[in-house]
Amino acid sequence: MSKIKTAFFCSNCGYESTKWLGKCPSCNQWNTFVEEVIAKDVTKSSSTWKTYHEEPKRTQAIALNEVKTSEEKRLISPDAELNRVLGGGIVGGSIILVAGEPGIGKSTLFLQNGLLQKNVTTLYISGEESEQQIKMRADRLKIQNDNFYLLTETYTQAIFQEIKKLKPQLVIVDSIQTLQSNLIESAPGSVSQIRECAAEFQRFAKETNTPVFLIGHITKDGSIAGPKILEHMVDTVLQFEGDRHYTYRILRTLKNRFGSTAELGIYEMTGEGMRVVSNPSEILISQKEEQLSGSAIAATMEGLRPLLVEIQALVTQSVYGTPQRTVSGFDLRRLQLLLAVLEKRGGFQFGLKDVFLNIAGGLKVEDPSIDLAVIASLLSSYEDIPVPHQICFAGEVGLNGEIRAVNRIEQRIAEAEKLGFEKIVVSRFNKKGFDKDQYKIEVIALSRVDELYRLLF
Repeated sequence: MSKIKTAFFCSNCGYESTKWLGKCPSCNQWNTFVEEVIAKDVTKSSSTWKTYHEEPKRTQAIALNEVKTSEEKRLISPDAELNRVLGGGIVGGSIILVAGEPGIGKSTLFLQNGLLQKNVTTLYISGEESEQQIKMRADRLKIQNDNFYLLTETYTQAIFQEIKKLKPQLVIVDSIQTLQSNLIESAPGSVSQIRECAAEFQRFAKETNTPVFLIGHITKDGSIAGPKILEHMVDTVLQFEGDRHYTYRILRTLKNRFGSTAELGIYEMTGEGMRVVSNPSEILISQKEEQLSGSAIAATMEGLRPLLVEIQALVTQSVYGTPQRTVSGFDLRRLQLLLAVLEKRGGFQFGLKDVFLNIAGGLKVEDPSIDLAVIASLLSSYEDIPVPHQICFAGEVGLNGEIRAVNRIEQRIAEAEKLGFEKIVVSRFNKKGFDKDQYKIEVIALSRVDELYRLLF
């Protein structure tokens, strides 16, 4: 009987070592090494994807000038939001990793997407649910598709045998952490198993030009479970996120070799699956019967998509010794910076006040162009005077209290005009970028924060 071979792997980056180490020399993380069995059996090598082509593919070096390029053919999904985040559709031969919290709706979204592809042979591989469970979910979605096939299997050898027979045009794997390769002796979900199974699907995708979606789990700190090398191997990484208390879900691009990484797709979770939200601005601006202080509308951009979001602020007298600063959907350090600007340049005593800030709709915004709306909402709550409801803001605020120019100003103005706003406040330095007369909305250009205060209050 041969001796069982083991090795130690870093669970963060996949670095391999013959002995346990306290600190990983590759990614400098502490206590990340786990022991795994790595006994590879040569007789099992026929179980991998390599046997799909009977003859080995001959490769040779070629001059860069001789390489023929063509526009990559994309498979256009009926889901417009998925097309947006992927950069215009699913690229043939691409391998896409989709990560999200348990119960957020990953399986529902991609089961729905597979069923919507009526003219494409789709194989849905599930290692987590039975065929009956998936059928129950599909019945709830009320979509019929004769080209949609199910496979409940975790061994890659059996999966590739089925793939050879079916020859699907799209493969969805739910989830990569449940798969097991015969080449590796360790348990499913371990670093070496995830790496080997992903590598086999990568070979399959590239050799057959078939797009593959790998659904993955995330750890409690929000990062994708498994080694970091998994994110390097795939072409695209999508994060599916949202607050359990809201019905809205966001599909965000973290990495994309075939498009922008700044794109965003918004869905609404309903009893019949995921509904595409084509105009997110309407859901991100709450409807109110009366005007209340501490609310301002920001014209922001997510990738190429303009969004209007509501910023809500509450400024109250501090009861305890140390004033509180609480934010939801906004960077806390950015809020402290803006409060310091108001304190120094405007003379407002925020040092004695509790400040609470929220972006309505459960959205997380990193665009600095919402600074102006944040300041307007803070001043509105401080003075307890409502901001006029037909005005919105787009501008970044500098440390000297100046209002800085932002990009894509024409799209922001057009979106505000489309939603019926009468005025938009922008930076004076943005005036060169557009023609004021081509819009019906009144464009107000300001250069300093004190001008904003005089305009509103």
